[in-house]
Amino acid sequence: MQLVWFKRDLRTVDHAPLLEAARRGAVLPLYVIEPELWQQGDVSARHWSFCRECLIDLRGALADLGMPLVVRRGAVLAVLQRAQQRLGIAGLWSHEETGNGWTFARDRQVAAWARSQGIPWVELPQFGVVRPLASRQGWARRWEARMSEAPWPEPMALQPLPALVPGEIPTAAALGLADDTSEQPQPGGRRAALVLLQGFLQQRSRQYQWGLSSPSRAVHSCSRLSVHLSWGTLSLKEVVQASRARRACLQEQADGARWSLALRRFEERLHWHCHFIQKLEDQPSLEFSELHPLTRGLREPSAERLAAWVAGRTGLPFVDACMRSLVATGWLNFRMRAMLMSVASYQLWLPWRDSGLHLARMFVDYEPGIHWSQCQMQSGSTGINTIRIYNPLKQAQDHDPDGAFVRRWLPELRAVPAVHLHQPWTMDAAIQQRSGCVLGRDYPQPIVDWQGAAAVARDRLWSLRREAGFAEAADAIQHRHGSRRSGLRASGRSRKALPDPQQLSLDLF
Repeated sequence: MQLVWFKRDLRTVDHAPLLEAARRGAVLPLYVIEPELWQQGDVSARHWSFCRECLIDLRGALADLGMPLVVRRGAVLAVLQRAQQRLGIAGLWSHEETGNGWTFARDRQVAAWARSQGIPWVELPQFGVVRPLASRQGWARRWEARMSEAPWPEPMALQPLPALVPGEIPTAAALGLADDTSEQPQPGGRRAALVLLQGFLQQRSRQYQWGLSSPSRAVHSCSRLSVHLSWGTLSLKEVVQASRARRACLQEQADGARWSLALRRFEERLHWHCHFIQKLEDQPSLEFSELHPLTRGLREPSAERLAAWVAGRTGLPFVDACMRSLVATGWLNFRMRAMLMSVASYQLWLPWRDSGLHLARMFVDYEPGIHWSQCQMQSGSTGINTIRIYNPLKQAQDHDPDGAFVRRWLPELRAVPAVHLHQPWTMDAAIQQRSGCVLGRDYPQPIVDWQGAAAVARDRLWSLRREAGFAEAADAIQHRHGSRRSGLRASGRSRKALPDPQQLSLDLF
């Protein structure tokens, strides 16, 4: 009996462990609900609600093949031990997982148990992430080679194991998870993913490149596939190849060049997907500790500022609208995610781990490798990325010029005149009364001097980068984690003058 352990790969197509296991004998397709995992600080009920829909869909797909998904609840070692005692496990199969610190520790325990039982555990790659990776040299070529391979077919059939009860797939409430479900959740499961993929390739991607920065337009022009890639209802290879096939068709059309270019930009982001996950694979500690040692302990925790940011009550309308939109929907476009993290890190001077945990719980597409790499990058703690301090007023004027997004998510500001909407602190008392939005009562004044705080943060970060030893440590980080396409040399940076911080840190401010 071959046991296939499903984790964040909830599909039957392009699933190498499932196909290889089915070639060797009867298959027990297993998903384990691990209570301790769902008590971690980076997971939430909205994650489970999406996962649950995916599991229901997966169970049906596997049942059509002859053996439905078996779901058990408990510590995975205990579940595997019971399976071994009752059925005997000739082989354990799964995809490689680059998850959070808890899953990394759990997988090491499973590996030790499998060795002690003489059970071969075969972990096969799911993305373009390389395990183990000695050097980043040639990484892009390996990624391209994997993405160009033919997708693994679905097994023709699975031998039934009739004595097994499939098991309940409980609700979030039944798991004891606090209710934080979004108002407008994306449907889970592979069938929903395929509909979304085709809709994007055939229609919505036409506006992808020109709508992805706006929080309003991005809802429709972005692919919205990130959550399905995170939970594995689609494989990355499937998406890459489907996009390239569509681009080839467009290039044959007289008016398809612009649309094809938009899809090319989309494919570039699929490449970066694995680039960032590779960082966590190579250095699991980056989930918890700053990449550059001289940035550790730089910021001070503040329960008050964090609570205001979490609630969308910072007094910065565009920031607050983005946060409330995220809480309500579970999704936000990339530029606004970066802005939320930037404001938390610079204007509010919050530790990236504190703000990152909240965002992890809110993003239904939370992918630990991407998320924690981005949290560190946007907070300036990697030491190798440009310091980007987002100006929330400029972002609002650029990406919500008519104020429709702010008015939708901040109902207390709906009657505020357009000239004051993105900076309500400019209203005098009379205008506040007429608009029904009295600052300090209906909506807060900015909780910090956000312009002054940004200037102080910029000076502190750039001063830190000029300290002795900073460049040498950044050199080592770049050599280990930096893209070989970035244009940065892997060594010698310490001997070069640092760029003008005014030019780099204010490009977004």
